[in-house]
Amino acid sequence: MKERILVTGGTGYIGSHTVVELQNSGYDVVIVDNLSNSSADVVDNIEKVSGIRPAFEKLDCLDFEGMDKLFTKYPGIKGIIHFAASKAVGESVQKPLLYYRNNLVSLINLLELMPKHGVEGIIFSSSCTVYGQPDVLPVTEEAPIKKAESPYGNTKQINEEIIRDTVASGSPINAIMLRYFNPIGAHPTALIGELPNGVPQNLLPYVTQTAMGIREKLSVFGDDYDTPDGSCIRDYIYVVDLAKAHVIAMDRILNNKQKEKVEVFNIGTGKGVSVLELINTFEKATGVKLNYQIVGRRAGDIEKVWANPDFANKELGWKAEANLEDTLRSAWNCLQPVPDIKSSIIGDAPQDSLFRRELPASSRAVIISVFHLDSPSVFVIAICYHL
Repeated sequence: MKERILVTGGTGYIGSHTVVELQNSGYDVVIVDNLSNSSADVVDNIEKVSGIRPAFEKLDCLDFEGMDKLFTKYPGIKGIIHFAASKAVGESVQKPLLYYRNNLVSLINLLELMPKHGVEGIIFSSSCTVYGQPDVLPVTEEAPIKKAESPYGNTKQINEEIIRDTVASGSPINAIMLRYFNPIGAHPTALIGELPNGVPQNLLPYVTQTAMGIREKLSVFGDDYDTPDGSCIRDYIYVVDLAKAHVIAMDRILNNKQKEKVEVFNIGTGKGVSVLELINTFEKATGVKLNYQIVGRRAGDIEKVWANPDFANKELGWKAEANLEDTLRSAWNCLQPVPDIKSSIIGDAPQDSLFRRELPASSRAVIISVFHLDSPSVFVIAICYHL
């Protein structure tokens, strides 16, 4: 067994996939999560995927005393991968103080506790939003940091500065900041995926829920950008590829392979895909037509950004492997409903398209959660299946 690693936000989307990859690499994982945008059931599914149950503590990283006790309860933590944060651009514009409190204080608490408990290094979940709208594409790690377009992006910029200043002050820790682009998709087992609580804040969960009939219509924010089809362009990376980058980064810290005490890597595919291209590729991959509409631009959105991942490819030996079509299909596979179960599961459910879509005959379905939307009378059964 390798060293013990703390993963904050470990029941979340990227966190859960990273926990599995850490376990597959032999690390002993402790998860801390306040479950504000995830479920404790994810721990069960992580165990089903990896065969190992990670330690789990329901705790908010804003709770300094609670976090101090956690490090005491689980001695020997050598590294932290810090995912716990509020993470939606649009919501951050509406609730800036929530984002500044959650995203800044949680990191500060960890950095303050690390030397006390002998934690050697931290991997920070940063973002391409720190580049703002880059002058040159694809964007490299040397691109200037621009004024953030949203409070979310600003918290990433500030947190990077906090880490640099803390290490420069003489704190005995090392750090790697992974600036990743837009993670999508789900684990090939379909047991873990992007299953946000409430209304999705990211594009792909809204796409899949619209395809299922949970959401009436998908809104595409703007078709008048300076891009080939007028919609925003992003670099969409498969979440499992992204998770593997975190494992490699942790190996680098703990095996003293860093060339600087603070390092930065872009984690992306190097390919820009527009929102409308993603919709068309989703339809091709799944055979499902999406009901979508073009609406006005959304505050805080960057026009176009995609990575130059050459530095990560060469220095880390990491590279994104999955193609877009397979990645989108994995997300769809993880959110398929099962027909003809409404009576046995939830009684008199509404006769809507959610329950009428059929699964392939070769699929194996697993009910992972039952929840309701805004109306108490409208229930959704989230199902994962794999072929």
